[in-house]
Amino acid sequence: MALHLSNDENLVEKILNLYEKISALESLKPSKNVDALFSQLVSLCTQPSSVDVRYLTVNQAEIRNHLIRLCGEAEKHLEFHFSAKLGRFSSPLDRLAVFPYYSNYLKLARLEFETLRKHITVAKKVAFVGSGPLPLTSIVLALHHMKSARFDNYDFDGAANAMARRLVASNPDLSARMGFYSCEIEEVAGSKLAEYDVVVLAALVGMDRDDKVRVVKYLQQTMAPGAVLLVRSAHGARAFLYPVVEEEDLHGFHVLSVVHPADEVVNSVIVARKLIEC
Repeated sequence: MALHLSNDENLVEKILNLYEKISALESLKPSKNVDALFSQLVSLCTQPSSVDVRYLTVNQAEIRNHLIRLCGEAEKHLEFHFSAKLGRFSSPLDRLAVFPYYSNYLKLARLEFETLRKHITVAKKVAFVGSGPLPLTSIVLALHHMKSARFDNYDFDGAANAMARRLVASNPDLSARMGFYSCEIEEVAGSKLAEYDVVVLAALVGMDRDDKVRVVKYLQQTMAPGAVLLVRSAHGARAFLYPVVEEEDLHGFHVLSVVHPADEVVNSVIVARKLIEC
């Protein structure tokens, strides 16, 4: 008798089959083959489904963990590649659409801004943790949604920050409102982190749950009471691309909103407020 898989089981099988092809690649740097495989993966993972990664087998869970790391590495190569490409233009910010996922970032930034403004009237200072060489979220928010806010971008990679800084240098307003700091977020003084109205935690800061919880704990200890934390997570099959953050991981914060996109936007958005200690 033939074994009939459910739609979700069939989807997971397709993702695992793609993993075999991706893990066999000699390099994850942008190329026709790499781009095609990751485009297929994103397309699969954003299909409507009720996949719940908590119920994967041990082997499937191990593959998922490795796939997230491969996606992170590929994303880093992609951002370095396009940041360098954009940096060759005299006005890089006018050419952002050359990045293949730019429209997704536009939608994600709008979603994040609209979710934030339900809970905070004015944000004067924003920290983005894990900004990378192509800090599109900070750029889009600063240019289109939060036009007077200060954005400080934190990334441990100095080369990434140098490339990012080059992108905004041609825009006097943006370069005046945007800073770049090369360090781990846990190396930033608590007095500095307490200055921010909003802290955004990128999806790939903390590649597993323990690392993510450790970073969140440090932010809880250092952010100002009442300040807002925006955390990127993943839901359903999208959790094969990015780590999942659960509400119970946000100790010391009151969760205000959880949004799971149903379109091509990959990341879920969690907005939480630092509890005001008595």
